[in-house]
Amino acid sequence: MLRSGRLAGLKFRRQYVIGKYVADFVCLSARLVIEIDGDTHDEDARIKDAKRTEDLEAAGYRVIRFWNNYVLSDRDGGVADAIFEALGLPSSRAPHPDPLP
Repeated sequence: MLRSGRLAGLKFRRQYVIGKYVADFVCLSARLVIEIDGDTHDEDARIKDAKRTEDLEAAGYRVIRFWNNYVLSDRDGGVADAIFEALGLPSSRAPHPDPLP
């Protein structure tokens, strides 16, 4: 979804270094960081994530987070809608095709 400008024509970079962090995805023009959190996030990881979000926001980025399993199982377009909302764009309610078998 974030590849090749498929999301509102914006360019997202994967594994992009911002300061001392490597963002999962970033749209530099929109100053938006998208983080994907795995199932192994315990309380220590959540505390580190909160600090990471705070530091990235202090650097002028907006940060949104998704659980990995939510991204992988999203069939109703909730991930895209959340990204559109973070970008301040109207939600895209175009039908999302089921994945290939």
